[in-house]
Amino acid sequence: MTPEAERPPGSLYDLAASDPDAELVDASELSPDDIAQVDAIMAAMGRLREVEQRLATAARHRMALNDTDLRALHFLIVAANRRQTVTARALAEHLGITTASTTKMLDRLERAGHVTRHPHSHDRRALAISVAPASRRRAIDIVGRQQASRFGPAAALTAAERDAVRRFLITTADALEASFVDQDPSTT
Repeated sequence: MTPEAERPPGSLYDLAASDPDAELVDASELSPDDIAQVDAIMAAMGRLREVEQRLATAARHRMALNDTDLRALHFLIVAANRRQTVTARALAEHLGITTASTTKMLDRLERAGHVTRHPHSHDRRALAISVAPASRRRAIDIVGRQQASRFGPAAALTAAERDAVRRFLITTADALEASFVDQDPSTT
């Protein structure tokens, strides 16, 4: 038998390893084969998460930006692709940060040459924000091509498989969201 420290990384996600006393998951209705299949899915999700984290770290490093900055650029690129105008308020809402924090971020991104602010076409009181062409190209080359590599595996699935994967991802995200516990930070 392989010692615990030498077992493959997927074993970190095995039900027997993460919940040996069945404190979190009741798997009493599942067969050993069912549990093995679920363990394999959890290991695959863990691997995907680890790859995504490595890609995100590399993108932050290569772009010299933080997560919020990258999310802002992504939002601005998608809006430009859709021919939509973005204001600081819309960006703040998307990022879930205050307008003051958004202004500070935009000041920093503008100084670095990543974004430009210009008069809004319909609202004289607002400014429209755009990604600078060089930053757009760099983001597409560094992050966009990597993220686009997800399309091929999804396209290779049958319609029924895609529907099953979509349902699984949605119900998993819903279950994770439902498990959030709102706690007062002073009590933790």
